[in-house]
Amino acid sequence: MFTKILIANRGEIACRVIATARRMGIATVAVYSEADRNARHVQMADEAVLLGPAPSRESYLVAEKIIAACKATGAQALHPGYGFLSENEDFARRCEAEGIAFIGPKAHSIAAMGDKIASKKLANEAKVNTIPGYNDPIASAQDAVGIAQGIGYPVMIKASAGGGGKGLRVAFNDKEAFEGFTACQNEARNSFGDDRIFIEKFVEQPRHIEIQILGDSHGNVVYLNERECSIQRRHQKVIEEAPSPFISDATRKAMGEQAVALAKAVKYESAGTVEFVVGKDQDFYFLEMNTRLQVEHPVTECITGLDLVEQMIRVAAGEKLGFTQAEVKRDGWALECRINAEDPLRNFLPSTGRLVRFAPPVPSMWQANTHERLGVRVDTGVTEGGEIPMYYDSMIAKLIVHGTDRLDAIAKMREALNGFVIRGISSNVPFQSALLAHPDFVSGDFNTGFIAKNYPDGFRSDLVVADDPDFLVALAAFLRRKSRQRAAGLSGQLPGYDVKIGTDYTVIALASDGQHRYTPVRVVETPGDGASATVSVNGRDYTLSSPSRLNDIGISGLCNGRAFTAQAERGTPRNPLALALQHNGTRLEAMVVSPRMADLHRLMPHKPPPDLSRFVLSPMPGLLVQVAVQPGQKVQAGERVAVIEAMKMENVLLASADGVVAKVLAQAGESLTVDQAIVEFQS
Repeated sequence: MFTKILIANRGEIACRVIATARRMGIATVAVYSEADRNARHVQMADEAVLLGPAPSRESYLVAEKIIAACKATGAQALHPGYGFLSENEDFARRCEAEGIAFIGPKAHSIAAMGDKIASKKLANEAKVNTIPGYNDPIASAQDAVGIAQGIGYPVMIKASAGGGGKGLRVAFNDKEAFEGFTACQNEARNSFGDDRIFIEKFVEQPRHIEIQILGDSHGNVVYLNERECSIQRRHQKVIEEAPSPFISDATRKAMGEQAVALAKAVKYESAGTVEFVVGKDQDFYFLEMNTRLQVEHPVTECITGLDLVEQMIRVAAGEKLGFTQAEVKRDGWALECRINAEDPLRNFLPSTGRLVRFAPPVPSMWQANTHERLGVRVDTGVTEGGEIPMYYDSMIAKLIVHGTDRLDAIAKMREALNGFVIRGISSNVPFQSALLAHPDFVSGDFNTGFIAKNYPDGFRSDLVVADDPDFLVALAAFLRRKSRQRAAGLSGQLPGYDVKIGTDYTVIALASDGQHRYTPVRVVETPGDGASATVSVNGRDYTLSSPSRLNDIGISGLCNGRAFTAQAERGTPRNPLALALQHNGTRLEAMVVSPRMADLHRLMPHKPPPDLSRFVLSPMPGLLVQVAVQPGQKVQAGERVAVIEAMKMENVLLASADGVVAKVLAQAGESLTVDQAIVEFQS
């Protein structure tokens, strides 16, 4: 067994590998860029080596620097994680040539299966079901249109070396095929250094289901059941689960056997994933094989009890698999939510900056102890006070739960999301909560178009249907009463000016358009108990109790005898006197005042926000790559104005209406903040 390994990656996956290596008694070496100098994976490892500047092409993607770090530290093996160089056959071959064990498949397997075009041809030879398509690189956008017409729309345009949603578009007509080819080629060139593109038929109403396989160097290959990965946004997975709520045991077995046959055909060693698209009648087709550890591997670990990172290390050290196909377990149900640094209310644009608060729910399962069951696990590479840079992927954590069945897992996940506190940047936690509450998700009736269908114009908090709309109103009144009790107990108050607690309040739900909602409530303290009270709202009583302190963001307690977790903060950008509350994806900004103050508040005029329609504003922090207009230029609606890059994604800003450019206020190469003006149009 190895005594020291280097992790050629960053963030949560680097921390994940370090955790297992530490349990196995293996020393670890981290590598880092200048942007990650104080990152969690650097602090966790036994040693750390600086690779270079922040951009990945100057640090994490430089094979020579990583191999030099292995030699300098005496690392006998290297785990590539996922992304970066994990599926680079030249890198794997170079490691082998340098005598460094690559904790992953051999270079020939990566070459055969990592290339989507080559892997599809091999799948055909291995009698694996494949989707109709054009499997050779396409020369131009015009050729792409002709090929798409021949296959028949809709088609999927994909980068051969793509992954993680990068270099992938779905086209329903010639215009989308032409533009999609160009966009995919640019993204693939920038992200992977390989701009080869192919096209295949897009299966409508598809499910995305993948099979986890594991092989050793002795010819043994097993499949570790499936993962359901159909909840996707822009082809990037959002929620994963194991097992799938859709496929039958017969389909599971057939998919697993085909995945094993494909792996054996290329003498696959290590962990890998064979991805399938599955139709409504459970007909399935091979999509691609990921020759690495997947982001969503924890859900497989939960239901099988296997540590996949440990298995990868043991296989790389030459050990045989310690179990057979018949011994692979499938116990309970697991869900994973990817917690991303992105703003769901701004069409999921990246959000960078400092993590002012980062408090995940308290875990009861851990990365390197896969025998713990029926709990909550948090995989992350960040800590409170850390910086989320714009150079890398937006995922900052993975929240995983394991339940006795699917409904139990959903309930556990909703409660865990309610208690996940992130401040300083925006996150997709509210959106994840909304997805889990959707009746079609709960019933398992969904496909890869679920998000596009249900949120066609993006996510808004008012799209979430609350289980109980008055709960947050009652909680706001309860917290206000609790703070009044604390203030009433302060010493030194002048007679006649002391704080009055009272029982009658009005909860003013604040709306951005000035259409506030006023709800009368009554709060009666439980006799002899200063920590609980009964709140009457719209004819219904809520008996609430909570041990949480007034300055806690995470609020836990009981409501009518049932446990709850919510979040509450005092002061909002619109109103420093308001309370901001969140629960199950719903949000309430409210003032809790006396009935008299509520009457006066109704008389206050509404101040509309300033008119910024003449400006093109940066919707996110990022690098301004291009300004496509100049002063005096006439611009038509839909025409490109600027391009911003952040977290490996290219975002094109288009003119919303016809106009003439008055000023260009920012230059290419400039780092932008949220809502920074880039272009001003004539009024």
